Amino acid sequence: MNNLRTGEKYSLNTTLIHGGNQIDERTGAVNVPIYQTSTYKQDGIGKNRGFEYSRTGNPTRKVLEDLIADLEGGLAGFAFASGMAAITTVLSLYKSGDRIIISHNVYGGTYRVLDKVFKNFGINYTILESEDPEYLSKVITDDVKALLLESPANPLMSITDIRAFSKVAHEKGVKVIVDNTFMTPYLQRPLELGADIVIHSGTKYLGGHSDLVAGLVVVNDKEDAERLAFLQNATGGVLQPFDSFLLIRGIKTLSVRLDRHVENAYRIARYLESNDDVSKVYYPGLETDPGYAVNSKQAKNGGAMISFELKDGHDLNRFFESLELINLAESLGGVESLICHPSTMTHASIPENIRKAVGITDGLIRLSPGIEDVEDIINDLDHAIRESRV
Repeated sequence: MNNLRTGEKYSLNTTLIHGGNQIDERTGAVNVPIYQTSTYKQDGIGKNRGFEYSRTGNPTRKVLEDLIADLEGGLAGFAFASGMAAITTVLSLYKSGDRIIISHNVYGGTYRVLDKVFKNFGINYTILESEDPEYLSKVITDDVKALLLESPANPLMSITDIRAFSKVAHEKGVKVIVDNTFMTPYLQRPLELGADIVIHSGTKYLGGHSDLVAGLVVVNDKEDAERLAFLQNATGGVLQPFDSFLLIRGIKTLSVRLDRHVENAYRIARYLESNDDVSKVYYPGLETDPGYAVNSKQAKNGGAMISFELKDGHDLNRFFESLELINLAESLGGVESLICHPSTMTHASIPENIRKAVGITDGLIRLSPGIEDVEDIINDLDHAIRESRV
């Protein structure tokens, strides 16, 4: 991997720890200090030391932004107060009359902001109903300016061939935006596959400890970088210094945490697949998954997110209430196992008819395995499944 700020070549594991030039030049501190300041003394009119006001730029945030750019192999990174602030700022690159194509089971918050906010400003959207690149070429009309993908998509873990879709989109002059939250740059690097912009909810695996809310964006084009820098400063949804510090600290252990997450997820997916009470398992790390072959080409492994459905004859409320170790909660990617009911939680903002059309049933369960002992997680699931039988 090439560290964009030094030109030196590092492995990804090393860049997780040393990317972004984290040593403080003034003191030599090996961890970037928390520059908890709103403004900066200037040496004269038009003479500053690189920073003027913390909405515009902050040294702690700058290290984080350089770090995520290093990890994704991009030109510039940007840190925001939430994943939705990141998505909103990226969508603000577009204007009235433009159209965005989105994955068919995109995160509910992404759908909501397009349907309830940007549509009011004349920015329209089309839901992509197939993972076939030829289908994409048929639905790109003259007003389409961007393609927003998730792979794996939330919550059905469907896989899109990022390279193939990027090729089709670019032939039509369409930018490709990839939400890489589920995979992180440790498992998948969309810019190398042809994407133009990468988005992360840093709240999830990058932070990794369920103790912060953050969003990150990486671009590989100078014009996109300049426009996003303007929008970040103009709209002001920036990440605060302390949360930037926490996110840098979380990223340092990403590889060791995610290796354990993935190991646990694979074991759990195999358990669910063999359980007679389970009707369907969605996990691209299983060879039986329809997205396995494509995902294996573009990602290191199947990631750590699983969705599944129980067969008829189970009470979902009793299932969730019977869990003892796994927490019923929004979010994912923390060291603790989290589980949710997408149709009433993460994807409740999507109309029922659209949810059902894309396969998000009322019986769908989404699991984010933590890094606890995998046998404890499986035993908790097994107990809850048995208790939910009616």
